[in-house]
Amino acid sequence: MSTSPLLSLRSGAAVLRLFRPTRGRKEALSVGLHVPARRYIIDMSYSAHFMDYKRTSTPSAMKKLVVTQLSPHFREAVRVQTVAVPTPGNEELLVRNGFVGINASDINYSAGRYDPTVKPPFDAGFEGIGEVVGLGLRASSDYTIGDTVAYFRNGAFAEYTIVPAKECIRVPLVKPEFLTLLVSGATAYIALKRLGDLTKGETVLVTAAAGGTGQFAVQFAKQAGCHVIGTCSSNEKAGFLKSIGCDRPINYREENLGETLRKEYPKGIDVVYESIGGSILELAVNCLAQKGRLIVIGFISGYQSASGIPAFKGATLPVKLLQRSASMRGFFLPHFFSDYGEAMGKMMRMLAKGELACEVDCGDLAEEGRFSGLESVFRAVDYMYAGKNLGKVVVEVAPAAQCNSKL
Repeated sequence: MSTSPLLSLRSGAAVLRLFRPTRGRKEALSVGLHVPARRYIIDMSYSAHFMDYKRTSTPSAMKKLVVTQLSPHFREAVRVQTVAVPTPGNEELLVRNGFVGINASDINYSAGRYDPTVKPPFDAGFEGIGEVVGLGLRASSDYTIGDTVAYFRNGAFAEYTIVPAKECIRVPLVKPEFLTLLVSGATAYIALKRLGDLTKGETVLVTAAAGGTGQFAVQFAKQAGCHVIGTCSSNEKAGFLKSIGCDRPINYREENLGETLRKEYPKGIDVVYESIGGSILELAVNCLAQKGRLIVIGFISGYQSASGIPAFKGATLPVKLLQRSASMRGFFLPHFFSDYGEAMGKMMRMLAKGELACEVDCGDLAEEGRFSGLESVFRAVDYMYAGKNLGKVVVEVAPAAQCNSKL
């Protein structure tokens, strides 16, 4: 008997049919073999889940802010562009931004001061918080559509941002209070821990104390048992500083800062947390106590100038500090990132227990109103540089919650 085989495929099974010739026909001898149904390597029927949560109609286009020319003037450097909503790669998340944070360093970035090799166009913004609306296959092992995350990464000034899953931080809600911790809170925590070497009973001066990072420096110094002095520009801000534990708020528009410090603290200041530069930096250097520590996190008063360095009598000191800062990348930045997880975990726990104030300013009292929509980033930057903010300046990109929420 001779037979000829033919493999017949059916959904979910395979049947091996052996044919034996007979008079005028073939007699089939069937042997059933159960074989799983054939599947595509990429299951396209499942891809909708990755890019469209409950049919929330993720659009095909979005707005983002792009640095098109280098300039310390944000409005000159940055343009709004409409582009396609990007598709996340295998290990990436697509985040629909609810809020983005404004930082003094946004101007340094638009001026090309951080990496001269990077040429326009490039995306603006450093930090955002929002909802996961798309993700790659590998990223789906840790995240799912609808998760809420915060991140610290270039390109945040956009309606949607692609972020590597490993760089995201889980947050319970899309609330701007969590956004204050990413840069502002972490900077204060790590700088005071690594460089402040705070001891109970010491005196700490925080400049721009009611700002985004100053508010955290005040609280961390107070928690270390220090006597805290904070500079500010209004009585409203002075009242806020008292509410978070500042022992001596100084409104420099009503009091002479130098005279007040010399009179009330004749032995000098043990630690200065400084972010303004110029004459304030001069004062900080001159008021240090013996073995005092000066922590310089920025020179905001000079960022809008061509050089980025504010006027200073000891003209070479800011330059040396910046050079030193660049050379310390081998020391400070590894510590920053190695301490970052610890800092975020600690601050998140404190926030959950009500032990940490995270003041946000969404411009509700600004002349043109709340910072809502991506285009309002320009107003928010101007607002911060005018010194009008109380707390961290935050822009609401996608309306979801009231900015004055206290969790």
